[in-house]
Amino acid sequence: MRESKRVLVVGLGIAGMSAALRLHRSGWTPVIVERAAERRTGGYFIGLFPEGRQAVRALGLTDVLHTRTPERKRSWEVGRFGERSRGVGFLEQPGDPDAVLRGDIEQALWSAIDGHVEVRFDTVPAAIRTHAGGASVTLRQGGSAAETVAETVEDFDLVIGADGLRSTVRELVFGVHERFMKPLGAVICAFQMSRQLPEFRSDDALVIADTRRSLWVFPLDDCPPTALFTYRPGDVDAQFSRPPVEVLQDAFAGLSADGAVEVALEELAGAPQHLFDSVHYVEMPSWHRGRVALVGDAAWCLTLYSGMGATAAMSGAALLGDALDRHEDDVERALHAWEQGLRPFIRKHRRRAGFKAQFFVPSTRLLTRVRSAVLTWGARRKLSTAGQA
Repeated sequence: MRESKRVLVVGLGIAGMSAALRLHRSGWTPVIVERAAERRTGGYFIGLFPEGRQAVRALGLTDVLHTRTPERKRSWEVGRFGERSRGVGFLEQPGDPDAVLRGDIEQALWSAIDGHVEVRFDTVPAAIRTHAGGASVTLRQGGSAAETVAETVEDFDLVIGADGLRSTVRELVFGVHERFMKPLGAVICAFQMSRQLPEFRSDDALVIADTRRSLWVFPLDDCPPTALFTYRPGDVDAQFSRPPVEVLQDAFAGLSADGAVEVALEELAGAPQHLFDSVHYVEMPSWHRGRVALVGDAAWCLTLYSGMGATAAMSGAALLGDALDRHEDDVERALHAWEQGLRPFIRKHRRRAGFKAQFFVPSTRLLTRVRSAVLTWGARRKLSTAGQA
């Protein structure tokens, strides 16, 4: 019997657990290291399009993934002073995406790897030295939660960097972040609310879209909705010098929508966790070097605007396992074949992400008006079609 190959997976998010699960099922021995001291839960809204559902099936998660798509779908465009008109929401796009929380996908993946894959928390790679047969990795444990720091050097047949937009693996092996992270001049703040905004049904989606700033509320079937503030400031770096609530109060000053924005800001102040970050996409000439490969946001970050981040992470991991199965005796050939097969999909959705960004937060007054006209037309067409059915 062939000796099992060891793979180090850096990152316990969707991309990392997907890769570890897929390779474990092909006979590899994964070790996951995670910077955080414990597994993170919760998270923001994710829409699973047909490609995402296919990735879920490929990873064998269909029966354990909890989806939260509201039974009824009604979306509102809300004006500066609270005026409403029917709109076309995120879940009403072609493909009828399913609504899930990021934590739902991570929980499904965790249930599949727990007890089968070694996970080390509070651990990061400090150095990676590649060689013909694999990579020697210096792993540093402690520093965030532990009082002492311990280092070990271990050999792996493959290293997978699945550690997000500001990937440590990418920086150690491929170069500094600035070479690959391309800013879009926007900021996002995503969080789960404790209740729906006043005067709206629990399953209502709503968008308050102003030029260069917007608030989205995404309904879920059996829990409170999630919210997304997004805006385009003049100086992105300056947005991170104060608490997010204070920054957003300034960024959304003068936009109330009959109190909806203020309520959402109150909800953010009480939220146990949130994502507040600048928006970048990642562009690299290659996602692998020797026996080191990057997956998910570390390799190609499509941005939250794309709606395809989780899908691309799961799909990329599943396809990586397929390529390694086909070329089991030549890891580097497998990585090349995997990348060549996946790049067209990533390019397509990166191009679409630029358009979708204007849908989420239009950058000019003209685009704000165009967006409103298109969605109003779409809503009327949808209502007309429903009335004829």
